[in-house]
Amino acid sequence: MLNPGSLKTRLALEAPAETPDGQGGVVRSHAVMTTIWAAVTPLSSRQDEAAAAAGAVVTHRIVIRSNFEVTLRHRLREGDRIYRIVAIRDQHDRRYREILAELRLD
Repeated sequence: MLNPGSLKTRLALEAPAETPDGQGGVVRSHAVMTTIWAAVTPLSSRQDEAAAAAGAVVTHRIVIRSNFEVTLRHRLREGDRIYRIVAIRDQHDRRYREILAELRLD
């Protein structure tokens, strides 16, 4: 059983948003839907080279209460840190959601 007191990290839940650019296209960004409390635990890291930029990717386990609708299109933000959601599953009789997310460090 998860201790609710372990949800100590405040994260912003962001959803993709499109805004018209005035020239027939759109500007893609993310908008904050809500802020949530979470338990964030780093699991593993690896070196990554994307678009000729070397960096590290750290995989995290993030646990939140299940009363928030989260999909793979959402992302989580903690200040300048942006967590890309890779997988989501319910746990503890669907009272909590476990999210597997990646944080890129450049």
